[in-house]
Amino acid sequence: MRILFLSDVVGRPGRNILAARLPALISELDADFVIVNCENAAAGYGITRATAQELFDCGAHVLTSGNHIWAQKEATALLDEEARLLRPANYPPGAPGRGHAIFHDGAGTPVAVVNLQGRVFMDPIECPFRTADSLLTDIGGKAAIILVDFHAEATSEKQALGWYLDGRVTAVIGTHTHVQTADERILPGGTAYLSDAGFCGALDSVIGVDKDIAVGRFLSGIPTRFQVPKRSRGVVQGALVEANENTGHASAIIRISLAEQGEIE
Repeated sequence: MRILFLSDVVGRPGRNILAARLPALISELDADFVIVNCENAAAGYGITRATAQELFDCGAHVLTSGNHIWAQKEATALLDEEARLLRPANYPPGAPGRGHAIFHDGAGTPVAVVNLQGRVFMDPIECPFRTADSLLTDIGGKAAIILVDFHAEATSEKQALGWYLDGRVTAVIGTHTHVQTADERILPGGTAYLSDAGFCGALDSVIGVDKDIAVGRFLSGIPTRFQVPKRSRGVVQGALVEANENTGHASAIIRISLAEQGEIE
């Protein structure tokens, strides 16, 4: 099985670049299942029904998220209504939505997707390591393919979870920083690992937001709301994981970073 994971879609530029590139990319890579992190898809903060539908229309089977999933007021209801949208599983009991689920590719092969959030330099929610243990018990033998989106700030925490889950999941792929790392590898137990898959959006930016606003904020020290650029070259970043659908072990992970020469809006 070939699983395509695309990282943090940032605003309209991210949605537009996926609308333009994702259908062809799925065909080119012969991807069986597509996961997209959507937590910045709506104007750079959170998700709405309309923006989620845009990503599904592009070819996403599942949308994962992170700490910004709550930014849009309609997200609370959407998380309960849309089974293909996940939020981090280690929020306390009673939080809207779900943090993991089992889906199926076109051939009917079950794929478990787990969404977790880190705690280092982030909100002090439940332990992602212990939450992962609990979720894997729940998944049991229902799916051999298990992909974990670990939305975390610290690379040390991401690497630690990768080693902790090695041999128990198909892949641990980090999100959140919007800066793609070059440490993709297959761990000894057969788990594919990448510290951060990057982002989809405006290439000529600071982690997807208007570069002039970002630079001005650093120079002035004055809090200013970030905005996505009105025009920029686009970029699509993520990873392709190839795995044995019977054992769940990964055989390859290929980092993806495709920059457009022309501008997008």
